[in-house]
Amino acid sequence: MKASILFAMALTAALPLGASAQGAAPAVNRFAVAIAPAERFEIKGMLVERHGKGGRPLVLIPGLASGPWVWQDIIRRFAGEYTLYVVTLPGFDGRPAPAGAPFEGARDALRELVESRRLEKPVLIGHSMGGALAFALAADLGARAGGVVSLDGLPVFPGTEGLDPAQRPQMAAGMQARMAAAPPGAYAEQQRQYMRGQGVLDMGKADDLTPLLLRSDRAAVGAYMADLLALDLRPSLARISAPVLVLVPYFEPDASQDQLSAAAKVEHYRGLLPGLPSAELLPVAPARHFLMIDQPDALADALRRFLNRRS
Repeated sequence: MKASILFAMALTAALPLGASAQGAAPAVNRFAVAIAPAERFEIKGMLVERHGKGGRPLVLIPGLASGPWVWQDIIRRFAGEYTLYVVTLPGFDGRPAPAGAPFEGARDALRELVESRRLEKPVLIGHSMGGALAFALAADLGARAGGVVSLDGLPVFPGTEGLDPAQRPQMAAGMQARMAAAPPGAYAEQQRQYMRGQGVLDMGKADDLTPLLLRSDRAAVGAYMADLLALDLRPSLARISAPVLVLVPYFEPDASQDQLSAAAKVEHYRGLLPGLPSAELLPVAPARHFLMIDQPDALADALRRFLNRRS
């Protein structure tokens, strides 16, 4: 199975939002119009935006190089019933780059959010790398976590699950070096092609999303990516007592390259979740990696069912 089809996104800072070679006024980006939060604050370099004030707390964690814009539809649908804490990790979406190991720094900041705000049984909702962070945080919180919902995010990078642990740091360092060496213009085009080929189904949406991804700090994205490749959270999954839902995007024309059915992809993901035998895995089709863009109704319905079962 090709890891890049699952959630590999090596991204870099390049063009500003709406840049035009001819100097014309930038067009309005449909994904850049954000809902104003009720509150905004920082924790250890992580930006937190709170929406709503009732119901159980939901912590929304975007993926690599993403920002709150991936959750705008969920905010619109759920802020009237729940309290949403939407985070932007250091280095992403215009935030200053982090110091030290970024994944562990983000994990620590998320723990501090739960503890400082005294969040009771928060449901941790993460996309891609944000899903990996949700698994990590749920393992840290144990019985204090209220649930995990992961959108195409796993505790180990797909395709690396069989690697010897000693090989991981070397592979991660090589990836980080290749990302740093890519010329910005060429790299930006690579990301546009990624979004068109693996990110979302609609080409117009892919072109609108690409400049938002490119607002993230290039070195920070490389450092997070290296941390992610070196990571294997599988030994800690048994510490998660909260219910878990993993949403598995599937698009047959893409998967046919690997002769992969929806059921086979779900089972592959299930095999990467040892210690979580009761986890629910739900295929979402047709959808690519940013399934919240491709199938917003399906995501909202799945999330509402998950939350209602735990009310």
